[in-house]
Amino acid sequence: MSTPIHRTSARQSAAVLTSARHREGGSRTGSTSARSPERALLEMQSRAGNRATTAAVQRVRDTERGNTAANGDASPAAKKNYRDRIAALLDRFKKNLEPIDTFVKGFQTPTNAALTQQAAAAANEGLKHSAAASGTSAASGNLLTEAAGTVVSGMDAYKNMKGAKKHETGANHHTATKKAKTKGADTVVGAASSGSYSAAIAKEVTKIQKAADAAVASEASGIASASIGAIKAMRSAFRIGGAASKYKQVKKLGDPHLVQAGSLARLNESQEQAGWAAAEAYVALDAYWKHEGPGRLELVSEAIDAAWEAMGEARDAAENLQRAEIDVEKLSKVQQYAKKKQLTKMGKETAGGGGESVKAAAGVVTAVAAGTVGLASNPVGWGLAGAGAGLVLGVTMYKALRAATKRYEEVHHPERWAPQGETPAEAASRTESLQHAMKFWKKVSKGERQAMAREIYALAAGPDISGNTTAEMRESARSLLIALKCGPAKHKLEPDAWAETLNDPAKKSGWIAEIAEQLASG
Repeated sequence: MSTPIHRTSARQSAAVLTSARHREGGSRTGSTSARSPERALLEMQSRAGNRATTAAVQRVRDTERGNTAANGDASPAAKKNYRDRIAALLDRFKKNLEPIDTFVKGFQTPTNAALTQQAAAAANEGLKHSAAASGTSAASGNLLTEAAGTVVSGMDAYKNMKGAKKHETGANHHTATKKAKTKGADTVVGAASSGSYSAAIAKEVTKIQKAADAAVASEASGIASASIGAIKAMRSAFRIGGAASKYKQVKKLGDPHLVQAGSLARLNESQEQAGWAAAEAYVALDAYWKHEGPGRLELVSEAIDAAWEAMGEARDAAENLQRAEIDVEKLSKVQQYAKKKQLTKMGKETAGGGGESVKAAAGVVTAVAAGTVGLASNPVGWGLAGAGAGLVLGVTMYKALRAATKRYEEVHHPERWAPQGETPAEAASRTESLQHAMKFWKKVSKGERQAMAREIYALAAGPDISGNTTAEMRESARSLLIALKCGPAKHKLEPDAWAETLNDPAKKSGWIAEIAEQLASG
């Protein structure tokens, strides 16, 4: 374990800051003010970012110490899961840094770019120095978050690769394979982003030191930023294509009310016939009651049995029709939900990919400006950087707000998405729910998507699990699974073997996890 971060006393910090200001003031004979509002803002940004990062690191280390103290000597089973604990700690560490990273990308970085342009235009060396110092702090925070995320993604990719090998076929195999590919791509992109942030740090450091190769560093940083922006934008384009394809496949299934119209008509006809048969049985019973001849009691007894059987058939037919109508409504609801999820994904990826494209353009402008006119004024570059950061920030804030809302509902209204037949947990108070909503490092485990996955599975499962579902309805639900990329080919199974997995209660949890994953992805 690395050495804990020790807090520097306020007096020492003040002394260092005062000394730095004296040295800075002595070297800035050409600046108009030693304490301009722009430099004050940049210094405040740097200090806030550094303090927040230090606090996040310290919180994660304190958590790690507490876990170690609580566990004591590790058992063989605990040692086997050591990699999982490291991954969990790193993931918690990354998610603690994400709010800082969002602030840096959405506010500090574009502000730095604007003030750098202003400093270049006014030939203000003091402001240029402060902007470079703030930029170094911002890029360092970005690098720390990205590096932690890269390691976590790499560990997740390795874990899912092992899971895919363990489960050679079926829902678990497909889920693990998909996650392994996604996390592997995240690892590559994260490594490239880390290199881009390292180049940004080098660029800002050369500015602080007024090095002769500052233009070269700025050009390299611009090229790196443009490259990683282009990669992320291209990846968003592929995700948009996947979501659009899945949306079209689900839409192609048609409205369940129309698709199941024939089945419902047959069930309705069966109900009517059963009703007429029951009515005729009661008419016959009434006639036998009035019969005065020999064997009257025997005839009445037979008529009662026939009427009772006819009423049972009528009741079963009515229940079958009602259940089928409910299933049609469920299937319609889950299909609408699946289409909505894909449209939402396309919207988010379009906005995020557009932001990355604009940031890539900003990197190109920066590289060209650095290579042609050195570090001269470049309003186009910082304008594009601000626009791109705004788009990415908007998507990030939307995702964060949606996740917080889902976490709130998960504990404040546990009955809303509770599994059928399961007693929901006790509802938390408003205060407790708000506190849970703020735990941004926690994933939603009992939300709408999981509930929709259970609905789809219940409709598509085999007769041993959902025997009351009609064959036509089961076939439609399985067509939805294929449209969601959960079909036999994806699971490396023949259709009959694939259908058997849907009739196996032991595979229920794997199927629900698979469906929930496919609802969220393109």
